[in-house]
Amino acid sequence: MIRIFALCAIFPYVRGLVTSNQQVLEHTTSPRKVPVTLGVMSQCPDALYCESVFDEVLKEVGDIVDLRLSFIGRINSTEPEHGVTCRHGPGECTGNIHELCVASLYNSYTQWWPFVICSNGHGRFAVGTEEVSKECAHGLGLSWKKIKNCVDSDGKKGGEALLKKSVSQTRELGIERSCTVIINGHKRCVRDDEEWKECEDGYGVADFVRTIREAHDSLVVAP
Repeated sequence: MIRIFALCAIFPYVRGLVTSNQQVLEHTTSPRKVPVTLGVMSQCPDALYCESVFDEVLKEVGDIVDLRLSFIGRINSTEPEHGVTCRHGPGECTGNIHELCVASLYNSYTQWWPFVICSNGHGRFAVGTEEVSKECAHGLGLSWKKIKNCVDSDGKKGGEALLKKSVSQTRELGIERSCTVIINGHKRCVRDDEEWKECEDGYGVADFVRTIREAHDSLVVAP
């Protein structure tokens, strides 16, 4: 069982630190929103667990959060399907693409996040399958036609392009393990091999809620 969870460990990326003044992906949030990034792999069990925790966190502080997913992978021109190597195989790359497409089409996390949680509820290897994605889209009132067009498109806003962009940004942020939690530009915690690591301020729902509220207070009072 340990070997399965170890699959979510690092790729041999360049290591880097996320600092407080570093842009977290492309957050174009207002000063009153706290940027939160989850560095994940869509079929990683640690990612699914981490996302389930943040589903509870968002119920408490979702109105002050600007949430993004950042996908771990490696751009590889020899990969025939997506041009990206994903740790759990091509199916995971597809899962990443499905989630990226939904997020690109429905900018508010209140629309795209339920799609992620719905997909996760079918089991990690079901994430990214057309049957499950279509079912979740229809159940949430999202346009499967638009999502499928994005997934299949080779254009700049198509699924493969979105995946490559996300993987590149993840590498720039120094994210190597799924799930890495970044709050307001600081690496807050890591979920890896079924354990929480590097979580000095705790890893429970209440702990993450407290960190986000403290970050929000600092954003509000900042000049």
